[in-house]
Amino acid sequence: QVQLVESGGALVQPGGSLRLSCAVSASIFSIDTMGWYRQAPGKQREWVATITRGGFTDYASSVKGRFTIFRDNAWNTVYLQMNSLKTEETAVYYCNKNAIYWGKGTLVTVSS
Repeated sequence: QVQLVESGGALVQPGGSLRLSCAVSASIFSIDTMGWYRQAPGKQREWVATITRGGFTDYASSVKGRFTIFRDNAWNTVYLQMNSLKTEETAVYYCNKNAIYWGKGTLVTVSS
């Protein structure tokens, strides 16, 4: 059974940085397309970033230049490095595999 487990969410000050991790089990991870999404309170879930099996990356315009998605196939893990965080980026961040499977999310709170 495929499982995705996110971690790394925390309280961080505006302008700060955070790195999220998503460990994937029961999967041929190296061929998976992985993505990060987020859902802020009272809002719909939105796409943040994607990385393909070939390492191609794509980002939402709101995070481009500040967030970096990368993967470690040896550890079946995908990461999201987030820099210069803004208060409006407070949300539950979710990991996604092949646009099908979801993790339970990890909470990021950006506040002073």
